[in-house]
Amino acid sequence: MELRQPALEHGTTRPGRRLRQYRLRIALLIAVVEGLLVALDRLSGWLVLLVAAVVIGFYLFAGRNLRSGLARQVSWVGALSQVLVALVPVLFFVVGALALVAVGVLAAVALVALLADRR
Repeated sequence: MELRQPALEHGTTRPGRRLRQYRLRIALLIAVVEGLLVALDRLSGWLVLLVAAVVIGFYLFAGRNLRSGLARQVSWVGALSQVLVALVPVLFFVVGALALVAVGVLAAVALVALLADRR
């Protein structure tokens, strides 16, 4: 009978490995909470986009190369959660723009219908 344990990555710590195991769940939880705060107008969409740009920039330029595995994982979680949260104001903008286009199309159709009904 052989016990098989996963190989440990060189230079990792127990907290770093634990965070790596749950990092997607943690990032999604952070994104959901922040997204709700944006949707409920508790946080400004512009502020969220600015923070997302800073956190993602940090991850791209420094976070991936950090010596500490735990710090690398924390920067990854932060970057992913901010990418997901940044989608909320963008989605609101796109949906709002589509709603305005739909109202414009309905107004044009109503105008054509009213003008076609003239006697």
